[in-house]
Amino acid sequence: MQQAGRASVAAALRSRPTVMVALLSFSSGLPLGLILYAIPDWMRSVGVDLRVIGALSLAQSAWAFKVGWAPLVDRFAPPFWGRRRGWIAITQVLLAAGSLLLAGLGQRPDAVWVIGAVALAIAVTSATQDIALDAYAVEVLRPDEQGVASGLRAAVYRVGMVASGGMAITAAAALGWPAVHAVLALTYLLLLALTRAAPTPARVVRGPRSLRDAVWLPLVDALARPRAVELLVFVVLYKLSDHLAQALAQAFFVDMGYTASERGAWLATVSAVSTLAGTMLGGFWTTLMGLGPALWIFGVLQVCSNIGYVVLARLAVPHAPLLYAAASFEQLTSGLGAGAFAVFLMRLTNARFSATQYALFSSLFALPRALAGPVAGAAADTFGWAPFFLATMFLGLPGLIMLARVAPLGVRDPVVTNVGSHPA
Repeated sequence: MQQAGRASVAAALRSRPTVMVALLSFSSGLPLGLILYAIPDWMRSVGVDLRVIGALSLAQSAWAFKVGWAPLVDRFAPPFWGRRRGWIAITQVLLAAGSLLLAGLGQRPDAVWVIGAVALAIAVTSATQDIALDAYAVEVLRPDEQGVASGLRAAVYRVGMVASGGMAITAAAALGWPAVHAVLALTYLLLLALTRAAPTPARVVRGPRSLRDAVWLPLVDALARPRAVELLVFVVLYKLSDHLAQALAQAFFVDMGYTASERGAWLATVSAVSTLAGTMLGGFWTTLMGLGPALWIFGVLQVCSNIGYVVLARLAVPHAPLLYAAASFEQLTSGLGAGAFAVFLMRLTNARFSATQYALFSSLFALPRALAGPVAGAAADTFGWAPFFLATMFLGLPGLIMLARVAPLGVRDPVVTNVGSHPA
């Protein structure tokens, strides 16, 4: 079994669909890094109130509620580049336009609500890109490629987040935010060439015949499978502790007194290495050990991942090596869990409704992240950073309880009943 697993990993690494799906994920990670890290750091650095920053984080709600317009992506196909790649190209052009708008606002941090509105528009566009890219991955990847592709995809996604988050923070200190946003706009336009070169799925999947079918049939399919409610609750809770901790991590680093260089380039480098290792190993190990054991091992590590931030908060003075150690552990374990969880979501998804159904599952997954900002901001402001991060660890336990229902200990590959793996 181990030999077969290693052969599957090697074959997937040589697969063109695997490589292209992974590389396209860079375009998917850039906007989230901007919304999650760069804009909160920018706003806090110019003195914006923590509660306002928490409110601005509601832009992340686009990823949680993208299922609301995912049926449009399933039902309508652009007249160029195919059913999925056409939508990816459209969103990349719009993301470039949004970045140029932020470049124009780079010298106006006082216009905080205008910046928030542009950030929301970028988030909606990015969520639409994710709808199309997730659907493309479901359709173009074979089952034996999913684990490796998910690991590589999550790794490249995190690299995109680091580039537009930590690295952008350091670059802005030297070049200014207008230049940083202009570079991001150019990057999206360059990624169009990658979208054009991506392969078309070998299997033609017929989409819904009407908008009503695009909305209704994916929901019926998702809820008709055994243990449907338990599966959906697990999707919401599995990475809850991660979402809560990451909601205000950059504001926490600013409050702890770390310099722009420490919380920017250096932290970005450490986080990138840890994330790459975590996500790649997560995908590979899921293929080797099976989905069930991977979800358990990585899930337990995720619950423990915020202990380093508790120590940093208790220390109350800047300590760069400890910062890097804490961030490395958190990013490593988060990456491991992301690799396994992505495989789980793909196996839940019906290829015929891949845009809408994957959006439904990933929206449920992103819901805690979207709502975490205001809650986290109020909790950290009221109780302090150390109690807040300690609480996030305990709030990770419900996800493990639901995991015991979805994938009992000892089950290598839990049956999640992807009843719609056929294209009809």
